[in-house]
Amino acid sequence: MGTEVVAAPAAAAEVIPAGGTVCHAVLFPFMSKGHTIPILHLARLLLRRQITLTIFTTPANRPFIAASLPAGAAASIVELPFPQDIPEIPAGVESTDKLPSVDSHFPNFALATERIRPDFESALENLRPRPSFMVSDGFLWWTQDSAEKFGIPRLVFYGMSNHSGSVSRAVAVDRLLFGPESADEMISVTQFPGVRVCKSDFDDWARSPDPKGPHFDFVMKSVVASSRSYGSVMNSFYEFEPVFVDHLNGLGTQKYYSVGPLCLADVDDDNCGKEAVLAAESKPAWIQWLDEKLAEGKSVLYVAFGSQAEISEEQLEEIACGLEESEVDFLWVIRKGGGGLEERVKGRGMVVGEWVDQRGILGHACVQGFLSHCGWNSVMESVCAGVPMLAWPMMAEQPLNARMVAEKVKMGIRVEGSGRTGFVQRGALEKAVRKLMNGVEGMEVRRNAKEYAEKARKAMEEGSGSSWKRLNLLIHDLCSKAKIEY
Repeated sequence: MGTEVVAAPAAAAEVIPAGGTVCHAVLFPFMSKGHTIPILHLARLLLRRQITLTIFTTPANRPFIAASLPAGAAASIVELPFPQDIPEIPAGVESTDKLPSVDSHFPNFALATERIRPDFESALENLRPRPSFMVSDGFLWWTQDSAEKFGIPRLVFYGMSNHSGSVSRAVAVDRLLFGPESADEMISVTQFPGVRVCKSDFDDWARSPDPKGPHFDFVMKSVVASSRSYGSVMNSFYEFEPVFVDHLNGLGTQKYYSVGPLCLADVDDDNCGKEAVLAAESKPAWIQWLDEKLAEGKSVLYVAFGSQAEISEEQLEEIACGLEESEVDFLWVIRKGGGGLEERVKGRGMVVGEWVDQRGILGHACVQGFLSHCGWNSVMESVCAGVPMLAWPMMAEQPLNARMVAEKVKMGIRVEGSGRTGFVQRGALEKAVRKLMNGVEGMEVRRNAKEYAEKARKAMEEGSGSSWKRLNLLIHDLCSKAKIEY
């Protein structure tokens, strides 16, 4: 049976998911592409194991989800009306990438999602067969209350690493951010010998002895709800961060299932991030440009900072000048700006201002480096493609991801001056680009990246991979009454 779209009614009515297997999972991603995409990859893995799915979303987000599911999937999409009249949020905005400013408007947007709960519970109550478990985004904290109300085990999905989760927890428990150190002075994390952080790696609220405000309120709601959940689904694999996977599972409070890299769910095992085989005339302009660079024997640096980061005009100009002066071929995906850079570099660089297939770009044979904000999805995609990173973190847990990439697994180089509040000078960027693309250090991190790409592929191998087995364990734990072979 194919994908079915069901609108949740205001009054209780039966919602029947597609398919007929006994094990039934509910998925509810947060309204942000970076959160939705990995959960949709998880959906593919569950569908391969004959799990019936019901995916909850809102009307404006439904088309993207529907287009991302495989044809003929035993899955239903249930639409829930998005709240209206949210303070400072324009009407019709149902995803964070449409917010005027993520920094300013995210807390109101995220807190308002709780108003979806009555419609969610109305639909949840009438799902048949009864859900065996739920995977919902950690930002949708209120789904924990709904799960408890109907006796459904809830797994939390944050889309972050075991490393950042472990280190953040250790720093909070040991109150390491309240000492005399300056914002950029290194602090040893006592629970993890050899791991060091600084105060500026963390949000302002985490560094305050008396945090207040809507952002803190939202974080606490999410953390408290997560602590009551059955466990967490992690978009990572054991071989990439074994110390931190073992640490979280050794706490004894919840189960943590590392089942990734989830981006490998919809590609062949030996084709992680490879460019799709397309007729030349159907290839996007940037893929054709990369093909030309490959034919010329050139290596290309891919530059992208995600859809959420807000970069000042001054910093954009420094990036443009640093790329220009590096004399390296580059492909820069950017929402705005560029300052006429493409004209200045005369074919050596390409600037793209639209949505691209990032994995397809990273998998292109001529792409040999990735200048990134170190969002966790980007880290995993870079790992899978075997492409080393230039780490330039900007927000959220990205500084911890950057430390892991550059200091722990050593498959990247940190851009000097980068960070939550840093300003990177063009000279520092030029130096980092040259080091990654042409230097000895770049050769070392490139070797490490290739090794982790192979480990990622093996982790997802059917039957034998660590992540494959971990997902089977999750299903066994939560669907033991379903007579299905995994």
